[in-house]
Parts: sequence; structure tokens; C-alpha cells
Amino acid sequence: MRIKIGIGYDIHRLLEGRKLYLGGIELPFSKGLAGHSDGDCLIHAIIDALLGALGRGDIGQLFPDSDPRYRNIRSTELLESVMGLIREKKGKIHNVDCIIIAEAPVIGPHVDSMKRVLCPILYLVENDIGIKAKTNEGLGAIGRGEAIAAIVQVLIEL
Repeated sequence: MRIKIGIGYDIHRLLEGRKLYLGGIELPFSKGLAGHSDGDCLIHAIIDALLGALGRGDIGQLFPDSDPRYRNIRSTELLESVMGLIREKKGKIHNVDCIIIAEAPVIGPHVDSMKRVLCPILYLVENDIGIKAKTNEGLGAIGRGEAIAAIVQVLIEL
């Protein structure tokens, strides 16, 4: 078995008229994330980190936005599919560390709910996944409230 690290990043624009999904849950907010799927940038960054550790490219290669099967799909379903690749290799995720970057909504009150959704999919206990929230201090598209981004690092054993 080998220890592998993967890093993922994703950013999506906020749009009126969409539900906001982040970390596998729906957050109460006036805007949602643009995307072919539900736009959950945290799960997309987790997927990219896992695929990076597997040496498998990125989320767009595995789930292209040109494929109608993925239109409005919940990102939790995409993550479950990627976990199938981990299981095929008899892999184990040791930990996942996440940063969500958003001016609004306030993320902190929702972290425990996100962990309750993500941990069973990732085969982790709540102490093995860190989810932190940061603002962009008013700078750039995120700081203007136009987007939300996520950065994720994973440690897996294959």
C-alpha cells in the first residue's frame, strides 16, 4: 500500500433562481451555485482531490458537462461514483481537509450537517474530515459575493 495526497479546487458563480448546495446539503440562501450539476463546489473539490490522488485527471473528464446524464445531478451521486474507484483499488481515505471561501452565507452553523452527509459516503468518522470557512475579505469575485470556492486536500492509502 502507498500513501497518496490529492488536492482539489473548485469555484462556481452564484446565480439567482438556483438552490444552494454545499457539502451535500441545501443551505438557505437567496442564490445558488451555477453548474451543469447542482454546482456543489465543495464536493467537486473533494472529487478532484480524490481523482488527483488516483492519478485520474479531474471531475470534468470523468463527468463531462456535455453529457446530459449529469444535468442537475446531485454532487453526492458523483462522489459516490468516485468512491467506487477508491474501493476498486481497495483504497482507504485517511482524512479530508476542506476550506470553503465565501462572503455569504455564513457556513459555520452548517458544518456538522455537511459532515453528517459526507462522512458515510467517504467512509470516515467526523473527526477525519475538517471543514473550515473563510471569507475573501471583500476582494475579488468571491469578496463581492459573486462566487463561492473550495480547496480540499485528501490523504489516501492505495
